[in-house]
Amino acid sequence: MVVVLKTDKDVVKIKKALANRQFKKFDAKKFCGVLKTDDDALKIQQRLRDEWN
Repeated sequence: MVVVLKTDKDVVKIKKALANRQFKKFDAKKFCGVLKTDDDALKIQQRLRDEWN
């Protein structure tokens, strides 16, 4: 997350606002094993990286 702070704002108010902020947690476990493939994971990664060049 990126927070842009203006220099004319009160630092104490900004710190309070950030302390009270509720962050959503990402549950990566629910996606574990979702992608089914017959190919090797390393080969998929290399093929995707080769697309960038």
